[in-house]
Amino acid sequence: MSRHVVSFTVNGVPKRVELEARRTLADMLREDCGLTGTHLGCEHGVCGACTVLVDGEPVRSCLMFGVQAEGCAIRTIEGLAAPDGTLNVLQRAFRTHHGLQCGFCTPGFLMLATWLLERDERLDEAALRHAVSSNLCRCTGYQTILDAIRAAAQELDRWEDSAAGEARR
Repeated sequence: MSRHVVSFTVNGVPKRVELEARRTLADMLREDCGLTGTHLGCEHGVCGACTVLVDGEPVRSCLMFGVQAEGCAIRTIEGLAAPDGTLNVLQRAFRTHHGLQCGFCTPGFLMLATWLLERDERLDEAALRHAVSSNLCRCTGYQTILDAIRAAAQELDRWEDSAAGEARR
């Protein structure tokens, strides 16, 4: 197998990895970078457990090849907390609102929610429910996950009350 050298940043840290072209981004992150918070569930891009941000956009890392990360900025679950371990607003909201059970799907949900909250748009109930429907959770029934993301959006002043949005239209 031919090997390729890939240079990228992950959580703000420059990396250079040599890997086979067939290796996925998820495998590269977990095995070559030691970032095991990115979980592999279905390995078919359906469950969302492996969601990371690549150049600010959510990506199913099981569907992207590691070599495609050349020059990219990647963010994983390990990059959300402050360097001293202090949880960010979204992580705190997940803890407070019990937005996790077994925790397996949590990294994917946190990365998807990070993208939602960092976009230059306010979030409303319909957009929240639509986005969250792309990730699977078998434990919580989604309500606590929705509650956590909504609370973080409200704390960050990124929440659009549906009634207020309708009044403006």
